[in-house]
Amino acid sequence: MDKNQSGSDQAIEKGREPSNSVASPEVNLVALAGQKGVQRRDVTVNQINDEIPTGAIPPHMLQDIAKRNPNFRGPQDTLNQMKNVWWWPFPWGGSQPGKSEREVYDANAKTSLPGTKARFEGDPATTDDETNKAYDYTGKVREFYKDVFNRNSIDGNGMKFTSTVNYGQNYENAFWNGKQMTYGRPGADSPFKTFVLLDVIGHEITHGVTEKESGTRYYGQSGALNESYSDVFGELIEQRANNTLAKDADWVIGNGIWKDTINGRGLRDMLNPGTAYDDPKVGKDQQPAHMKDYKKMYGDNGGVHYNSGIPNRAFALFAIAAGGHAWEKPGQIWFAARKAAGSNPSFAQFAHHTIEEAKKQGHTTLVADLQKAWADVGVTPSATAKDTDTPARIRVAPPRKINKAG
Repeated sequence: MDKNQSGSDQAIEKGREPSNSVASPEVNLVALAGQKGVQRRDVTVNQINDEIPTGAIPPHMLQDIAKRNPNFRGPQDTLNQMKNVWWWPFPWGGSQPGKSEREVYDANAKTSLPGTKARFEGDPATTDDETNKAYDYTGKVREFYKDVFNRNSIDGNGMKFTSTVNYGQNYENAFWNGKQMTYGRPGADSPFKTFVLLDVIGHEITHGVTEKESGTRYYGQSGALNESYSDVFGELIEQRANNTLAKDADWVIGNGIWKDTINGRGLRDMLNPGTAYDDPKVGKDQQPAHMKDYKKMYGDNGGVHYNSGIPNRAFALFAIAAGGHAWEKPGQIWFAARKAAGSNPSFAQFAHHTIEEAKKQGHTTLVADLQKAWADVGVTPSATAKDTDTPARIRVAPPRKINKAG
């Protein structure tokens, strides 16, 4: 049993229903909590695990921060709202072929999307720093996908790049909901400095690209790969924007996200998983770097934000060994392998497709480096090996009644 698992995950391993079983997706706990005569009920991590991407700050991290800072409501308030902000499956309406325009809105601390107009395509800079960064960084994401992969926006068909800043009160996250990017603004008591970062934006928007390209399932090893795809391309977007060679990159996702008082370099370290942060106020990075440390769990959709460290490290090792710019040969291999691997690949199956794509693209001299990178994280490429390390999905329990006040 993994000592880092939550009590509910450990209960499941012992064969009993956890006390905070996931509620039916149809139950809106936040709405119920606002009704007259109904007690407020905080949402738990397990109630977020609904096979949807969950934002730049994963639920387990928010819950850990909430426990460590009981007088700061931001992380728990964010968890309480998270089940209400995603569209799933992603809606692809509203594309404008050939446009790919940027539209940035301001929510003015409210939760109605998209908010009021702040800066649209071609408009001059505003006086709000986060509005301007959302506009500029989205432009770099658009440029990356157009120049590197000849892709016309997220959906390949000129979809607008819509963003909203200053979302909600105490909303400690940023997310892609299938229609747009949205950013909370950290408060005075938050450990976070900002969520408007280039690699974070690239990560979240890449979830939309992945859904369109391969529809990769968000559970177990396929879900960890989904997260890893977003880390890989979010990092590549930043490396290209800074013209950084693979050997010189920091390989940190979310560099600059923590306030200076926090002992952390970012959210995840792709080259050295498990080392990105370690602070009493936020906890410790627990990503594994090798299959021997793979986290077998129900929480976090089968450990998607934890176990993504394994393919992350494989990519970073390969890109450094390949030399040059990581968005060139390594990035092209990963982009094609994602689609070839389909919607439910294991780590071994995806690794197999990276090798096959390297051969197809004429990079046979890189195959040995690629095989070594996967071997270094304990993955043996295979066309047929299934994910046998992730527990079968938890049975969805019926929604529990919420007692009325008094």
